[in-house]
Amino acid sequence: MAHLSRREWVKSGLCWAASILGAACASLCLACQNNPEPSAQSNILKRASKPRRRAKGAADIDPGFTPAYLNLHRSGELKTRAQNLWEVMKQCELCPRQCGANRLRGERGFCQSTSKLEVSAFHPHYGEERALVGRGGSGTIFLTHCSLRCVFCINWEISQGGNEPSQTVEGMAAMMLRLQEMGCHNINLVTPTHYSPHILLAVDNAAARGLRLPLVYNTCGWERLEILKTLDGIVDIYLPDFKYSDGKMAAKYSSGAETYPEITETALLEMHRQVGVAHPAPDGLMYRGLMIRHLVMPNGVSGTKRVVEWIAQNLPKDTYLNLMSQYTPVFKASRYPEIARRITRSEYSEAIAWAKAAGLTNLDIQGYRA
Repeated sequence: MAHLSRREWVKSGLCWAASILGAACASLCLACQNNPEPSAQSNILKRASKPRRRAKGAADIDPGFTPAYLNLHRSGELKTRAQNLWEVMKQCELCPRQCGANRLRGERGFCQSTSKLEVSAFHPHYGEERALVGRGGSGTIFLTHCSLRCVFCINWEISQGGNEPSQTVEGMAAMMLRLQEMGCHNINLVTPTHYSPHILLAVDNAAARGLRLPLVYNTCGWERLEILKTLDGIVDIYLPDFKYSDGKMAAKYSSGAETYPEITETALLEMHRQVGVAHPAPDGLMYRGLMIRHLVMPNGVSGTKRVVEWIAQNLPKDTYLNLMSQYTPVFKASRYPEIARRITRSEYSEAIAWAKAAGLTNLDIQGYRA
């Protein structure tokens, strides 16, 4: 989450600068929503986030593309599904923890969220995969808290840190529409699982007001099958992690999530069933499909060889896989000697070799397709 991203900071100075500028705009956006009175700050926002002129309008989107959620919005089914998910928060089972907290009465779940929607920031993000970024950036909405709670989380201040002022569903819909106006190519929801009811309500609201961008579900991968089935016909692009192939590693570094491998494997199969293989359109942008991320970790902690072999054996060989090399020992990682360093060049080269040996043909390696 860049920048404010969960996984990666782009190393180039230009991308760094773009992310910092976007984050500044996002903070101003949230401040203006919490204080709707006219102010010098809101005037700065208007200047800082003024949409760039584009030949095709607000965003370079294939005119033949229709987001999946529009049909369900028009039929009323989208709102119905959102309301059904909302009821799940009475005894929360939105994520595999199934902690049972009554979030509607203000109880905090394992993820530390209540029914109040908390957004850390929203802005065009230029550090995601190239097919999501395009020229206008990926329209990211960074949600607070997380059900996985990894000890090495690069974005721990958001996922495990302090709380943010609550936002309304209408406010989130406005964020989506603003990102569309700014020329972003998609709406990228980062760590969405525990806020899935709010997201569906916001998408329904925004669709009624003209939202037409692809919806990206940017998740840790650890998703309940029952919840994913509720998202069928709503999400256009699934962007999950496949963090571990060994449950013992998941339990050690992700707060006891021993079931991570098997639950994530089931989730990936369902995501593929819904949206299929991800390939960029002729304009270079991604509109639909499954895009898997795997972060290569030091000393084989993430079990990369077994991860790529499982993908090759259970999904099409041209399944999109981003092999990420940017692991950084942050947050509590220094307490674990085996993950208290970055990966070596040889560890990453070995990961690439394993993926190719498994027959995977749609690899994204350090931002370059192979």
